[in-house]
Amino acid sequence: MDKAHQNANRFSNFAGLYDRVRPALPPDARAILLQYLGHRPTTLVDIGCGTGLSTAAWADYADAVVGVEPSADMLARARARTAGQPSIRFVQAYSDATGLPDESVDLVTCSQSFHWMNPEKTIPEIARILKTDGVFAAFDCDWPPVCNWKAEQAYEKLFFFLHRMQAENPKTQGHYTHWDKSKHLENLQNSGTFRYAREVLFSQTEETDAERFLGLALSQGDLQHLLETGVEEARTLYTAFEEKVRTAMGKKRVAIRFCYRMRLAVK
Repeated sequence: MDKAHQNANRFSNFAGLYDRVRPALPPDARAILLQYLGHRPTTLVDIGCGTGLSTAAWADYADAVVGVEPSADMLARARARTAGQPSIRFVQAYSDATGLPDESVDLVTCSQSFHWMNPEKTIPEIARILKTDGVFAAFDCDWPPVCNWKAEQAYEKLFFFLHRMQAENPKTQGHYTHWDKSKHLENLQNSGTFRYAREVLFSQTEETDAERFLGLALSQGDLQHLLETGVEEARTLYTAFEEKVRTAMGKKRVAIRFCYRMRLAVK
């Protein structure tokens, strides 16, 4: 199994948490993509759809919506979320082998997942299934979201040490790989597949509290992997982080701003 396929295993066993705390697809992202496409999509494909948060948001905006996800755990949650919505279906497949017909799709999206996919294999597959004038978009949140500087600072310090720990610990070395998000646009532009590509920035405001902020940290594959493999130092760091967040945020609900970077391209 290659690294990109092995990555799917990192997102097993915490679909419920992921589904509960992660943000839904921002309306601005949907509006921008429909504007670039110029018409209602006949078929839209959401690759790396996870629990279907981003997939379900397209139910009323496309004739047919297909979620593609390798994790059975995530797919079960996605199917439960969209039960009773006949326009949506899911397939268990990888980003580089969707099994969908050539030139059959108007719009392909990757919500917070493109960095787990090998661009050299995934971009040609996206190009294969997209129609001429079809649009591809990968959008990602900047972590942490904006809400409380003390909580944000604690989050940044936690993941600084977790990333270093993951690189150095024999239990976790070589168990995953990801591709630099800052290279997404360059990879699209250099692929020879798309006539136009650019980055678009926007944000979305929701409400949160300390519990959700902690959940957002726990929904990250890096932290989950370290905890599941029994790295005690990671648990100690998370416990200290939890205390700092609860002290900084208290029990009140506050506004939280998710800042997005969307890299889009037109075939």
